[in-house]
Amino acid sequence: MSKITINELGKLQVPSNPTIPFIEGDGVGGEITPAMQQIVNAAVQKAYHGEKVIQWKEVLAGEKAYKTTDNWLPNETISAFEDYLVGIKGPLTTPIGGGIRSLNVALRQTLDLYVCLRPVRWFQGVSSPIKEPQKVDMHIFRENTEDIYAGIEWEAGTKEANKFYSFIKEEMNVDSVRFPESSAFGVKPVSKEGSKRLIRAACKYALEHNLPTVTLVHKGNIMKFTEGGFKKWGYELIEKEFAQELKDGKLVVNDCIADAFLQNTLLKPQDYSVIATLNLNGDYISDQLAAMVGGIGIAPGGNINYNTGHALFEATHGTAPDIAGENTVNPCSIILSANLMLDYMGWSKAAKLIVDALEYHFKKGYATHDLARFMPNGKSLSTSDFTEKIVQYIKTR
Repeated sequence: MSKITINELGKLQVPSNPTIPFIEGDGVGGEITPAMQQIVNAAVQKAYHGEKVIQWKEVLAGEKAYKTTDNWLPNETISAFEDYLVGIKGPLTTPIGGGIRSLNVALRQTLDLYVCLRPVRWFQGVSSPIKEPQKVDMHIFRENTEDIYAGIEWEAGTKEANKFYSFIKEEMNVDSVRFPESSAFGVKPVSKEGSKRLIRAACKYALEHNLPTVTLVHKGNIMKFTEGGFKKWGYELIEKEFAQELKDGKLVVNDCIADAFLQNTLLKPQDYSVIATLNLNGDYISDQLAAMVGGIGIAPGGNINYNTGHALFEATHGTAPDIAGENTVNPCSIILSANLMLDYMGWSKAAKLIVDALEYHFKKGYATHDLARFMPNGKSLSTSDFTEKIVQYIKTR
């Protein structure tokens, strides 16, 4: 099995037949992941005439892993993603009452995938709640290992909460807690190192893709040392490491308070391109922008460590157990995430075939029911029929 590697200059070395580990996913994962693989295989074959091919390697996580191995996230799965660098996954169930808060978060933190990359753009033909969705074209860099993902909480009324309050009151002279007896407490870690590497990746991405601006989105007007630190450390990094690019006008950096930014995405989305932000802000921003262009069903996502090369691409929606097995689920999120994966691997010719095929069919009104029902000329297709249309279009290009 051929492995993707990374060289001493930080560039991926992708063989012509790389092994890509994948997690099928729970719920609708059994439908969307095979659909994605069919489309990716067709695009790679068409683009490279058999000279390149992906070798898929299934690894287990979630309910399928638990039923098979009595473990929600087997060590073998982590090892596969560590060894092969690049992988993809369907949606996973969060175990109830288990020791893992979230399988997705566990994968991101274990592999130190510090960037959650969420490109958001509109596809012609897809219905949108805003008047000019074509103005939305943003690339969100959401910090993926700190903030609430590393958050520490104490439940109201517990001895731990009482002990924490006693400490901040007696040792730190904090007297601003209004109702200490009934308050829960939380701490969000935000580091200089974590902030800088996220913002560095966003700036490099903007330069490599000729994107006009990088905007640091934060709530530093209230949280002076966490969110404010993110902004401060970001500007320090940019002035030190990208001074020439700033001077030449190749890189333009600004910042915006998070609540103002959410308003601005509706009023003037064309003003924003690459967004660098902390974890919680990025969660809100990603979902709002996805809704503006048609919904999370067409929102791709990738979790990346640009230093080690590790990347795990994923469907950004949930397991949708209520429609699992009904052949109605929209597979576009994982398809577009695979498209993002191909771009990351440098296989952009295959990636473009997928995007062109999707947009062609959206313009014609062909989509699964969740999208087609809102299209003026919408023609609802099953998951398998939609997949077959995309595959056949790619093959005949």
